[in-house]
Amino acid sequence: MQVQIKYFASIREAMGCDSERWETSAATLGELRQALTQRDARDDHPLAAGRAVRIALDHLMCEEDVLLTPGCEVAFFPPVTGG
Repeated sequence: MQVQIKYFASIREAMGCDSERWETSAATLGELRQALTQRDARDDHPLAAGRAVRIALDHLMCEEDVLLTPGCEVAFFPPVTGG
């Protein structure tokens, strides 16, 4: 299925783009994150397992086990702190 992916803040800088359309066989947000990491294997990948990343699906914050739907929008961004 095709999904729209958006990257924000330091993740956008590390990925080198702010958004992309991507064809994926991933069923969940976590599988999509893993597939993106494997697509561009590097030691410091911004979406690598263990890195703090927030994920939104169609503008709602979600856990990685949430199912993707065709044409959905997935947003990845680092946790935000204020002060």
